[in-house]
Amino acid sequence: MPRECDDHRVSQPESPAAALRARQRPLKDRYQQDPASALTPSTATARVDQAALTATVATSAGDVVAGLHPATGGDGTQACSGDILLQALVACAGVTLSSVATAMGIELRLATVTANGTWDARGTLGVDRDAPVGLTGVDLVFDLDTDAAPDKVDRLLELTERYCVVARTLAEPPALTVRRSTPAAP
Repeated sequence: MPRECDDHRVSQPESPAAALRARQRPLKDRYQQDPASALTPSTATARVDQAALTATVATSAGDVVAGLHPATGGDGTQACSGDILLQALVACAGVTLSSVATAMGIELRLATVTANGTWDARGTLGVDRDAPVGLTGVDLVFDLDTDAAPDKVDRLLELTERYCVVARTLAEPPALTVRRSTPAAP
């Protein structure tokens, strides 16, 4: 008995760049049509424990307990907020690097992003009023194992710096407002 021939076409797997474009296209279209829809709020809240000298931040990856850095009297068992800032930078830069490399068709066999910064503990401890409080410079280093041409790698890093939210925020700081929330009525 003759068998019917099914027309089975073998589909090629979608490239990572095509998959990324497919995920981002509806978003880009919406943001072009309605720019206000692109404004994305971000919020972080810390629960302060004065007795422990810590602040606990709930994240999607679990709670992070921040405490004093050993240079300011901490014992080193809690996260350091300055380190968390650098960790946020390398995380954002790494995700951005990966996305831009994918869009550009650059294969990264291995990539690491390292941020180095220095701060003067005298400033935050009030030892010297002229000592700065906060990081005085940040060096962001990309170690890439790729066959991409040097000019493509240069462009990759340029675009990564341009599109990394945390890097742009540090390079072009927004206005910072410090205020007390309005107390609830008695």
